[in-house]
Amino acid sequence: MIGPSTQWMLDEDILRCPACVSDPKRSPENKDPGRLDVVKNKWLVCRDCQRKYPVEDDIPQMLIEIGDKHRNTPVEELE
Repeated sequence: MIGPSTQWMLDEDILRCPACVSDPKRSPENKDPGRLDVVKNKWLVCRDCQRKYPVEDDIPQMLIEIGDKHRNTPVEELE
């Protein structure tokens, strides 16, 4: 669940999708890669690549491998 610590990091633009910000092939026109949206108050979904990162006890699970695992899951099916 998104708590005050995670919300603060989102408000301060600290959290980004690690896959998108580290991708050497990303478009130079995208000056702000990896922005995240909160879904169902417990998922962070990347606007660029659709990787989905769960938040457990106010701790975002931001490993690329975790985001990959949920990448093809439709947002509506996230629990």
